[in-house]
Amino acid sequence: MSSGSAPRRRSTLLAATAVAGALTLSACGGDGGQAGGGGNTNFVTGSGGISTVAKGERTDAPKLDGATLDGTPLDIADYKGKVVVLNFWGSWCGPCRAEAKHFQKVSKETEGEGVQFVGVNTRDPKKSLAVSFEEDFGVTYPSIYDPTGKLLLRFPKGTLNPQAIPSTVVVDRDGKLAARTLAALDAEKLRKMIDPLIAEK
Repeated sequence: MSSGSAPRRRSTLLAATAVAGALTLSACGGDGGQAGGGGNTNFVTGSGGISTVAKGERTDAPKLDGATLDGTPLDIADYKGKVVVLNFWGSWCGPCRAEAKHFQKVSKETEGEGVQFVGVNTRDPKKSLAVSFEEDFGVTYPSIYDPTGKLLLRFPKGTLNPQAIPSTVVVDRDGKLAARTLAALDAEKLRKMIDPLIAEK
């Protein structure tokens, strides 16, 4: 073994640690009160950390599609005409575990009101981890498997883009971005976020 290989290993390890640290900071955190993006944002963040956009000022949701955890193709555009609640989560994320039962509860309460819940499982290296998470918490709505986080990057800056895990983004019946939070939610806060959109005609 050459004497130069040990320093090379050390620098590679340091670089990998730095990358992991950056991912940890950007994930499973974020204080829900921060508006993000940059540029001319047209959304308002309320005291509860929920950002909303007035109906006439919303932008189109990006194309969000992929295979679900059971391998079924899913495209958010197929739910146009419904309010779509997008929850970005990972099995490794403590706040995601805390909010899962609330999302399942509200998804059942609102399914007759034209609401569709869709999870986006991100940064889970093994699909089995995400499947176990859903089984543990009784989650019955579909989740797109997105291990590399590519769907997170489809949201334009300056819009209601997810910036942390967990994040929740709500798409209105016209397929436009209407509300977002960057914090874990309980059932009451989740209803406050989606009930105004259910009431829209």
